[in-house]
Amino acid sequence: MKATEAKLLAFLKKSPQFVIPIYQRTYSWTDRECWQLWEDILRTGRNDSISAHFVGSIVYIEQGLYQVTSQSPLLVIDGQQRLTTVTLLLAALAKALKKLDDESFEPIDGFSARKLRNYYLLNTEEVGDRHYRLILSQIDKDTLIALVADSNQPRDHSLRVTENFALFESWIADCKDDLASVCKGLAKLVVVDIALSRDQDNPQLIFESMNSTGRELTQADLIRNFILMGLEPTLQTSLYKKYWRPMEVDFGQAAYGTHFDGFMRHYLTVKTGEIPNVSEVYEAFKTYTRLENAAKAGVEALVADIRTFSRYFCAMALGAETDQDLGMAFQDLRELKVDVAYPFLLELYHDYAMGILAKEEFLEAIRLVESYVFRRGVCAIPTNSMNKTFARFTNVLKKDRYLESIQAHLLGLPSYRRFPTDEEFRREIRVRDLYNFRNRSYWLRRLENYARKERVPVDEYTIEHILPQNKNLSGAWKKALGSEWERIQEMWLHTLGNLTLTGYNPEYSDHPFIKKRDMNGGFKESPLKLNQGLGQLETWDEEAIEQRADRLSNLALKVWRSPKLSPDVLETYRDGVAQSGYTIADHPYLVGGPLQKVFEALRKKVLALDPCVSEEFLKLYVAYKAETNFVDVVPQQKRLRLSLNMGFSEINDPKGLCKDVSGVGRWGNGDVEVALSSEDDLPYIMGLVRQSFEKQMGSVGDV
Repeated sequence: MKATEAKLLAFLKKSPQFVIPIYQRTYSWTDRECWQLWEDILRTGRNDSISAHFVGSIVYIEQGLYQVTSQSPLLVIDGQQRLTTVTLLLAALAKALKKLDDESFEPIDGFSARKLRNYYLLNTEEVGDRHYRLILSQIDKDTLIALVADSNQPRDHSLRVTENFALFESWIADCKDDLASVCKGLAKLVVVDIALSRDQDNPQLIFESMNSTGRELTQADLIRNFILMGLEPTLQTSLYKKYWRPMEVDFGQAAYGTHFDGFMRHYLTVKTGEIPNVSEVYEAFKTYTRLENAAKAGVEALVADIRTFSRYFCAMALGAETDQDLGMAFQDLRELKVDVAYPFLLELYHDYAMGILAKEEFLEAIRLVESYVFRRGVCAIPTNSMNKTFARFTNVLKKDRYLESIQAHLLGLPSYRRFPTDEEFRREIRVRDLYNFRNRSYWLRRLENYARKERVPVDEYTIEHILPQNKNLSGAWKKALGSEWERIQEMWLHTLGNLTLTGYNPEYSDHPFIKKRDMNGGFKESPLKLNQGLGQLETWDEEAIEQRADRLSNLALKVWRSPKLSPDVLETYRDGVAQSGYTIADHPYLVGGPLQKVFEALRKKVLALDPCVSEEFLKLYVAYKAETNFVDVVPQQKRLRLSLNMGFSEINDPKGLCKDVSGVGRWGNGDVEVALSSEDDLPYIMGLVRQSFEKQMGSVGDV
């Protein structure tokens, strides 16, 4: 590696050509980064006491062997965002200077339109791609060439490149009386010129370690570079064109930047059963590639598999599904924002695509997921464990009884992860504030369109409170509601029985019910299913609201249906859980002696953490489980040895009682060990146990 400081413009002028490799991300600077650069240039250009402004590093490697007669293009490893942005600025400045009356006008020496183009934008004696100083990758390439050549843009042009060029054009126009400052600022830009040796330097390691300015690389950027950067160029190009580029096209320019990181996180969850931290997807991916099966399959099989699962993700999350029934089901999931279920659904989609899961069962499974999430939302059950519920769901599937095993698992979920029963859901949806529910357009649309072949576009309607929101109700409304009108309005205003859809919201206003019913376009004439029966009512009071809530809650049970399995079938799944056959009697230290009282106090508090906690006596220890073991108790003669199922670095232990037992053979699960021998220590020990329990429950922010 050779690193030297250089003026950016001099660096551009002497370099034959910069090429952005195909594995690099597309141009991604936003107006925020461009504005920061523009401000730095103006500030530097207007202040003679500032001699230079550092804008980062340009790291490159020669594409081929250097020869005196023909310099090879330079492959940019890091710095393409700055190079591209400065090129756009120079192109916009050259275009602005060309419009001036005097062609030879130069705000400062070396900054005529002709010199800007010939020094920094073009290789005037070359043809084809070699004619241009900077060659971008993918969709950005033709867009930049068209801008520099002042020709028509390609139909599928880069939005970011064209938008930022337009920004610089507008800023230069606003600064037309001070172009000298712009030129001076550009002349003062400084970079670190870092040339790599193909034989001695590892571009990937250098790329990872660069602390460059500008827009931070996404996890997907790092993953793509990790896969492709070190490959032989022919294979690199082949894999990119065959697998990676089609993924970028499927996602589209905007969604690739916003959704691809999330997709890779879901993909790794499917493959490993563990949910990577949002900021550590790249590290989790590198770990995954080193696993025996992935490493043995090879890089092409890996990229092909990512490509396959990306199709499923685009179908579900980006509306690319071609099957009408599945497409509507995925639309409902997207509106409900059920991202946490994507790892589970990706596995199901793969089995559906492979012919293992029939379409009808796949569709029913999607609807069950939708019901599970919506019912829990209505019943106000915390969502902080749902990601782990879905991440581990595939572990319990019996693919010879696919749908049945899904239903059985949902019905068997413990209290904090439960599938709300029909009774609980019906009770809660009648009284819940659904007007301020985050998905109110979703539930209204689902109720209105249930069993309809001709779907109603709910977005064309507005939500209507039959009993108005206005606290200053008219005399007619107060009379209809009776002496307790304030209580009735407060209790039922935003609930299921009082909410509907209309295209006449302004006309309805706060008018009495009879006028709303009989007016032109009123409830009597409404074609909406939600308004059925309103045209036959003579008054709108508490009884009417409750009766309508009853009717709609019964409909809701059909829309968001629960799994249905006979008790006999459910029992077969419960019987499938292996029982150890051991009891407390198999642990003599717990039956008599000084530890018996300590253990009884401990087990009482552990079991009281949540109704879902279960206790299982094994041969050598006692396991306490939620999702899985979170604390194991190994009885010893003078103490209880507790194993906490979490990493040692995760435990908060101010007293320093815990030991790191990672890599040490012993009974129990987890890397944390702590001893308990006295009831006096129980409050502190329970604080440690609770950390392990809450980590497994996902209540430490992993939503």
